[in-house]
Amino acid sequence: MRLLPFIISLLLPAVAQADCEGRDLRGDLSPEVQAEVQDALTDTLYPEGNHWIATKDTTVLHLVGTMHLNYPQMDGIVERLTPTLTRADAFYFEIRQDEMKAWERELAADPSPVLITSGPTLIDLIPEKEWATLSAALADRGIPSWMGAKMRPWFLSMTLALPACIIQDPDKTNGLDARLAQLAEEHSIPQYSLESVEDLMTMFDAYSIEEQAQSLARMAGTFQNVEDQMETMANSYFEEKHAEVFVLGRILGQELSGLSDAEFEAEWAAFEQQLLVERNANWMEHILRIKDQTAVIAVGAGHFSGDHGLLNLLEQEGFMLKRAAF
Repeated sequence: MRLLPFIISLLLPAVAQADCEGRDLRGDLSPEVQAEVQDALTDTLYPEGNHWIATKDTTVLHLVGTMHLNYPQMDGIVERLTPTLTRADAFYFEIRQDEMKAWERELAADPSPVLITSGPTLIDLIPEKEWATLSAALADRGIPSWMGAKMRPWFLSMTLALPACIIQDPDKTNGLDARLAQLAEEHSIPQYSLESVEDLMTMFDAYSIEEQAQSLARMAGTFQNVEDQMETMANSYFEEKHAEVFVLGRILGQELSGLSDAEFEAEWAAFEQQLLVERNANWMEHILRIKDQTAVIAVGAGHFSGDHGLLNLLEQEGFMLKRAAF
């Protein structure tokens, strides 16, 4: 069991239907680990809250922390937020839904952004023992080993972060971000992206296939009990405790990864820098251009907390922050 898979679902615009039979892993934590988690959360900036209002002069930003998975609880959230958010002048998402769908259509003609179309496959790049572990995880999700071998390492990691109960469900597109996009469309509110699909591809391709494969091999044993991880993530999210996911991931990840302290810290630092720190900084360039209007910033809740979280970055830019109902 490792918590990185469901952290990814709070950070990346993946889409899935979450209807799994998992259990909350927080009940398994020893008193010592529980105390360690609480100590870490005490030192984390803005650890809770899925709806914040940031105000500066005549600019009002409603920051809504989303989860890119489809849960029935989302119905009530949208119903509660609708009267407030429909008064906005604009909605900003990580990537607009229409842009994601257009990219998915392009993949049918050219799958090279997510598949290895020439040269060695992952069977050649990952040691036999680690590939056997990954193949077993693929089999659990109904995916043949040969197919997984052709996936780019980052794409395989994202695939293995989702259990079979999600991958095999036909209703994959109704997470909170998708629901809010529909709300904006129904009320004719303009929608914008904070990044492009090309930005994401550049981020994923920052490391060579060989480097990505090496990292995946080191983490091969971590894609276990994903249903439990998803249940834990969902419970933390609906309790508005988004920072808890990161803290648990870091504390338990070291023990469960089988890596040395130095190896794990290097993996974690690269993960955090790439998916959180750099993306938040890039998004802030767009967010700070919003002037004299009310806007909704709907992004994964994992981007809110910490020194490099959007809330702290906005506070540093002179915004007044207030937690709001979710």
